[in-house]
Amino acid sequence: MARQEVLSPVTGVVFELAVKVGDTVAQGDPIVIVESMKMEIPIVAPCAGRVAEIAIEAGQPVDESQVVAIIDS
Repeated sequence: MARQEVLSPVTGVVFELAVKVGDTVAQGDPIVIVESMKMEIPIVAPCAGRVAEIAIEAGQPVDESQVVAIIDS
């Protein structure tokens, strides 16, 4: 089983968590919604698998390239 990090493509604030630990996701499914420059930007799953960890919380600031979740594929 491989672990895939999900990285934030932008700096912003976590607006919404679209999944929880244990959820199964398909490639391209939204994981987290980040608000940046008054826009809501979805961070999507880079692969199919099970959400093993969520590394952030709603309302928390995130930096570009920060790990927001880990998926076991």
